[in-house]
Amino acid sequence: MDMKQLYPKSRLGWLWENMEGKRGLFIFALFGTALYNVLQLVVPHFSGKLVKLFQRVESEGLSLTENADTFYRLIFLMVGLTLFRVIVVYLDCMAYERVSQGALFRIRNFLYDKIQRQDMKFYSTYRTGDLMTRVTGDLDAVRHNIAWVIRCIVESLTLYLSAAVYFFTIDWLLALCVLSLSPFIFLIVFRFRRKVAPMHKALREKLAGMNTDAQENISGNRVVKAFAREEYEKEHFDKTNRDYRDTNIRTQKVWLKFFPFVEFIANALPVILLLVGGMFIIGGRIDMGDYVAFSLLIWAIANPMRMMGNIMNEFQRFSAASDKIMEIYYSEAEIVDHPDAIAHPQRFEGRVEFDHVSFQYEDGKLPVLRDITFTAEPGETVAIIGETGCGKTSLIQMIPRFYEPNSGSVRVDGIPVENYKLTDLRKNIGLATQDVLLYSDTIEGNISYGAMALTAEEVEKYARYSAASDFIHRMPEGYDTIVGERGVGLSGGQKQRISLARALAIKPSILILDDTTSAVDMETEKQIQHSLRNLDFPCTKIIIAQRISTTKFCDKILVLKDGRILESGNHRELVAAGGYYAELVKLQLGESLVSAS
Repeated sequence: MDMKQLYPKSRLGWLWENMEGKRGLFIFALFGTALYNVLQLVVPHFSGKLVKLFQRVESEGLSLTENADTFYRLIFLMVGLTLFRVIVVYLDCMAYERVSQGALFRIRNFLYDKIQRQDMKFYSTYRTGDLMTRVTGDLDAVRHNIAWVIRCIVESLTLYLSAAVYFFTIDWLLALCVLSLSPFIFLIVFRFRRKVAPMHKALREKLAGMNTDAQENISGNRVVKAFAREEYEKEHFDKTNRDYRDTNIRTQKVWLKFFPFVEFIANALPVILLLVGGMFIIGGRIDMGDYVAFSLLIWAIANPMRMMGNIMNEFQRFSAASDKIMEIYYSEAEIVDHPDAIAHPQRFEGRVEFDHVSFQYEDGKLPVLRDITFTAEPGETVAIIGETGCGKTSLIQMIPRFYEPNSGSVRVDGIPVENYKLTDLRKNIGLATQDVLLYSDTIEGNISYGAMALTAEEVEKYARYSAASDFIHRMPEGYDTIVGERGVGLSGGQKQRISLARALAIKPSILILDDTTSAVDMETEKQIQHSLRNLDFPCTKIIIAQRISTTKFCDKILVLKDGRILESGNHRELVAAGGYYAELVKLQLGESLVSAS
């Protein structure tokens, strides 16, 4: 994947961008990491000095008491610098954690805002479980990269280089012998990176798939129970979980294939030191103090070699996770405010016009709407009726710009909807759908969702408009009753009535109802229809309906078939025409009632 072609910044550049406000602290942490790893030389260096001191005392026949000042000074420096290193390590770890948590907080908020502002195409492309994985597990991999991976890279490089330089200051030939195996480690890690990178991408996809399965089945638990499919779903999740586990194991086994070679080379370093260093001591090239310094610091060469595989493994995990996050981070909604969009904070008159509108989904093969033309005058009630799949819902979704037509124009108050600011347009449109989503909040909180400043009296008024007040009062805590997730605990009709009250509560200029009364009884529907005809604010109503009782008193009825307007008129006109609508009236009301209507 070429990051330069996909995104405006590299992965590390993107991280740096999101460290805003904490970049100075991060640079301090990097210098701190380098400092405390250079201080790793303290113990070996002063240990070598102490050995040389004892050798000199012994060889020259001096008294150790006479050199006590030197001895205590070396011990004091060793202990003092070691304590200083401990303090630097503590402060450094705290700095990395603050930077990583700050970046995580910033990215997660940005992603949430980005997801909130996406259009319908985005939500039809990405699954909920996949999005949840990106803002949780994938983001944790990003935080881990800042707090641990980058730190370990700097730590390993600094430790290796400082030890190598120190070795060369003691004896260049012995240093070359000890470091001669290092290039083989880099070759092994490079080959490991090429093999493990695609596996980490597959691993993130498996995790997203597993989370999606879990989310869908938890949300759809009623369907699972209704069809007694618990065992099937358990087996299905077990298969997905096993697939994720096996992919994880295969990913880890890649490193296990390379690990023995790295471990062999790392363990060969003390052997080389023992062999070559012993020969150099015998030959008088170095003394015991130099050998002790080498011996105590050989781990500073071996450990970074051992760590490189883990570091590369974690970095590839970060790369795979960051690709998925940046895909959302840099995504842009197609339906946005135009640069010259009109601000319209005041109410609309409510005139809705469709002018030769045609529409087709991007992934669809056939047009959904074809040459739709009609006008809903301010205050009118327009019903849209037709068989399933004829384009009714697609039509009403053009008004708040959830989708845009491929050709033609949708206008509100004579101005194309794309010329309004989205916020102003949608604040003037009340929408209630057949598939109701209620939040895990009180009934009052759900009704006032779009108008948070409503008083309790106003909330109750809109509940009366939607014929919801009676059943709400019968609930133990009335309007303070907490509804479960997605309205669990309420009937379909009760949820629809709360949804309608929520749509009415914003006093919309345009009210769109998508088969909102399909789950209520006829008597309740009659109350709702009466309320809608007698609202205390002007409102144009566009209603998708299947019941003749809903369409009968509408000012205009549009009959859709195969994405076209087949018939248009009021109830009496369409019955007299004897077409599709008249047949539907006969089917629902019977022959005797058709003539009476």
